[in-house]
Amino acid sequence: MTTGEAQVYDLRYQRYSGPREGRGRSRRAVFENGVRAVLGVGRGGRAKILPALLFISAMTPALVFVVILSLAGDAASGFIPDAGDYYNIVRIVLILFAAIMAPELLIPDRRENLLPLYFVRPLTPVDYLTMRFLAFFVITLALVYSGQIVLQAGLILTSDAPLDYLRDNWADGPRILLVGAAIALFASVAPLAVAAFTTRRAYAAVFVIAAWMLLSIAADTALVIENSGVPDQVALIHAGQITESINDLVFDRTMEGPSGEAIARLHAAWPVAAYVLWTGIPALLLWSRYRRLRL
Repeated sequence: MTTGEAQVYDLRYQRYSGPREGRGRSRRAVFENGVRAVLGVGRGGRAKILPALLFISAMTPALVFVVILSLAGDAASGFIPDAGDYYNIVRIVLILFAAIMAPELLIPDRRENLLPLYFVRPLTPVDYLTMRFLAFFVITLALVYSGQIVLQAGLILTSDAPLDYLRDNWADGPRILLVGAAIALFASVAPLAVAAFTTRRAYAAVFVIAAWMLLSIAADTALVIENSGVPDQVALIHAGQITESINDLVFDRTMEGPSGEAIARLHAAWPVAAYVLWTGIPALLLWSRYRRLRL
């Protein structure tokens, strides 16, 4: 038996001598990738169409109101919504956006078995989930605030005395920020939680939209039936009314509709507690799902 002669080749391998950014850089990469995934950046034109349409849908009412106000002036003041009204107008767009886009962040990575590649780096499942959530929350928050910025800018610029308008309505600024953040959080958590338990994006979107509609219809129907003996607390299962009730409490507006009127009869602690449960329970399910994830 003969053996070949061994040879050693100098391939000039060198040790990595660049900066080692560690866990923080991995987190930022997951966050940036999440933002790009929601907006369709780096993918074909079709992936960008839906986010663009939803952003346009959220801003269109504000643009229409500003145009009307600029053309009609004070004569249109009765038709122009205030900051609190506007959030209630665009809430359906926000739910559609969240239901359709949230699965894009979580489902492809699980379905294509990419999570082990993420965790080769100094990244934990909780790190991954936190950055994905923050990416979606930031985009949703931008969607929530964008129409308000346009509307408020139009109200200020079309006012006869912009400085006086700012002085009289300065309190709307903190309210807009607070309610906008509450709406964005509510719209982000539940769709992501649903997406964590399925590998089909369409199923996740349909489930969120159907649950939102059915719970809202069930609450209103139960409350309008005469002599049903249904307590006012049933209105708290109305998914669409939860953020509206927070909005109405902060802006001191009158709640409308069967569920809105029932919530208005309750102590303010009830809708606040319902909001905490509506966001807290899905958040716990989402966190538990990824903390125990087996790769």
